[in-house]
Parts: sequence; structure tokens; C-alpha cells
Amino acid sequence: MSDLLARHRAVIPNWVALNYNEPIEIVSGKGNRVVDADGKSYLDFFAGILTNMIGYDVPEVREAVERQLATGVVHTSTVYLLRGQIELAEKIARLSGIPDAKVFFTNSGTEANETALLLATYARKSDQVLAMRQSYHGRSFGTVSVTSNRSWKNSSLSPLNVHFLHGADRQLAQFRGLSDADYIKVCVDDLRHLLATAVSNDVAALIAEPIQGVGGFTMAPDGLFAAYKEVLDEQGILFISDEVQTGWGRTGSAFFGIQNHGVTPDMMTFAKGLGNGFAVGGVVARGDLMDALPATGLATFGGNPISMAAANATLDYVLDHDLQANAARTGKIIIDGLREAAERLPIVKDVRGKGLMFAVELGSPAQAGRFMEETKKAGLLAGKGGLYGTAIRMAPPLTLTVAEATEGLGIIVNALEVINREVTDREVNDAEAAQ
Repeated sequence: MSDLLARHRAVIPNWVALNYNEPIEIVSGKGNRVVDADGKSYLDFFAGILTNMIGYDVPEVREAVERQLATGVVHTSTVYLLRGQIELAEKIARLSGIPDAKVFFTNSGTEANETALLLATYARKSDQVLAMRQSYHGRSFGTVSVTSNRSWKNSSLSPLNVHFLHGADRQLAQFRGLSDADYIKVCVDDLRHLLATAVSNDVAALIAEPIQGVGGFTMAPDGLFAAYKEVLDEQGILFISDEVQTGWGRTGSAFFGIQNHGVTPDMMTFAKGLGNGFAVGGVVARGDLMDALPATGLATFGGNPISMAAANATLDYVLDHDLQANAARTGKIIIDGLREAAERLPIVKDVRGKGLMFAVELGSPAQAGRFMEETKKAGLLAGKGGLYGTAIRMAPPLTLTVAEATEGLGIIVNALEVINREVTDREVNDAEAAQ
């Protein structure tokens, strides 16, 4: 065990996960590559859990932060006017498509989702919330209550009365053979039945990820949330789209993930990639919902000048370089290549994704762990997830080049071939030993 790992384990909680049998320390980065403390270089296909959205050491972001640092003002709090906060809020409100939108900035996705739940429950005077099975919305008391993944739930206690919906669980036997249209119909029928049986008439909101992050990039078929929203609108139930992982063009086919469903939600939450590594999150919501809270509120570090400088520069970079189109182009290379390889690799149970947000479902957690070690050895960083720990989820920076997409695809396929061969050899040996 390295000295740094021993020190980590002595002072950091055991539930703070580390990747790899021998965890690495990343000490430098440039473009879409990072270098560890031993000098080994990696093509980064996980981007700090989708947070280093436009890569490392981006001059536009670095220079924006340096200009702000040079003023000597790192923090003032929101009791003073913050030009960068206002400018960023104007951009996000415009991009959201939400009418008369206002924006409140936080430090993380967890805080953003807490704020959205506060807005919804106050507006509807109800503690009843709908969420999706297999979902993840944060680690706090409130957001854990709307998380539907036992591996990430630290408490059965809840400040909310939560009911979980179908929508991203097509692997279940009762749904597996259904077309998109039939699956949507079944899910909508279930929603109507739940509203008729399990709740009273004052449900606050549905909160949903357009593509589930921790859930292993499982997703509802396009159009499901539009069908859900028709039902919700009948009763005035609000819709919160958790865009912490799906926002800013990552899906390639839309700037926000929910737009793939043809839906404008009442609120969207965001975080991660917007600051390209600097801490920023927030909520964009209808102005009437945002203005309705009766008590004074603020976020001490939300909207701070440094994060706002980074976020403005990052969002401008995404828009100026049309990185949504790049996500569509490079993501297609990888997803198409993975699906082609999957046809000859029995260990691959599913390939799914949109743009630069894609996953490979393997047959067991052990195979997923083996994949992580094999790709690490080959110089590529990936992530794990899924309800049962069997999904490899990958989300490179949106600046990924065609050459890097091809390189990464090759490493992934080679790793899958190695594991598939190991599994096949083991099965043959077991069969021979049984004779």
C-alpha cells in the first residue's frame, strides 16, 4: 500500500470510494489526458465524473479565473451585486427555454436538487414527490430520499413522502420485449394508477434524470417524459429535470437532456461540467416558482466570482466551438463501434448512450472490475455504476477529437476481448473438469 493511500484511509471515511486496486493520484492534465504521480499518461473517458467537461488546462478558463484573481476579489457573497453571476444567469435562463426563468446558484448538484425540492414542495404545499427507480440525486438527507439505488442510500428515513416510477428499468422481464411506444404506454398507465391509489391530490413534483448517472446511463425512451408531463399537468404537478450530468450538449442530440423528450420542465438543476472543475451548481426555474419562497435566503459560496468566471468561460467555449455537435460526432464513432464489437462478445449484455455519455453493461461486477483494471493498464480512465455494479460508464470531455475517440474505442474493445477470452477459457476449463 502506498503511503498516500494509507494516509487517505486513516482520515477519509470508508464510504468515499476509490477506483482501482491500486488507486492513482492525478498530478497534471492537458487537453483530454492526465498524468499520475508515477508519470503514466491516461486518456480520460470519465472527466472527473463528467465534471472536466472541456478537458484540462483550457486557456480560456484559466485566463478568466486568473483575471478575477488579479482583482483581489475571491469572495463578496450575494449581498452585493455580482456581475459574473448575473451574466451567467442570463445565459442559462435564455438557453433553458423556461418562460420568465430565474437562476439560483449553489456549489453542487446535491444542493441544486435540494433547492428544487424546496421550491416544489413550497409551491404545492405538499411533501409528496415522485422519482424514478434506479435514480440518484445526491448524498444529502433530502436528495437521498429521492434516490432509488440501495447502494447509495445511507438512510431509510426521509423528509419527503416519495413514490418511485418505472421508466428506465426495461431490463425487467415484464418490459424487455416491449417497443418504445408500448413501454411508454405501460409506464404512463402505471403513473395514472399510482396517482389514483398511492397518493393524495397534492403531489409536489416529479424529479428525474433524462439519463441516469449512477444508474449506469440507463435511460427512458425519448418521449416518455413528454407523456408523463401530460399526466402531471392535469393535476398541476411540477416537473424537475436533473441535468447535473446530461446538460450543456453532452447528449449530442440536444443541449439539455430533457429536450430529447420534447419537454420544457418547470425547473432544471445543473452542476458538474458547467465550471469545468470549479464548484458550481444551480437551479433554473420559472420566475413565479423561484420568487415564491417567503424567507430570505442565500448560498454563501453560490455565485462566487471565481466559479462564475470559470463557468462563464466554460459555457462560452461550449457554445463558440459547437461542442454539442462534436459530442454527437465523436459519440457516434464510439457507440457504433461498441455495438459492432458487442455482437461477437458474449460478456457484453448491453451498449447504450447518447453522444459522449455511453455505457457497456457486463455480466458481473467482477467483469466490470476487471475491465477497470485492464483499461487502466492500457492508459484509459473509465467509471463504474449501474444498479448491480455491472455497468461501465464513460463520458469523455466534449472536446474529444475523432482521433481520440478512435483510440479510446480501440482500448475499450481490446479490454472487452481480453475479458471475454478469460471468461470463455474459464468456462471451457470448468466444463472439462466436470467431465
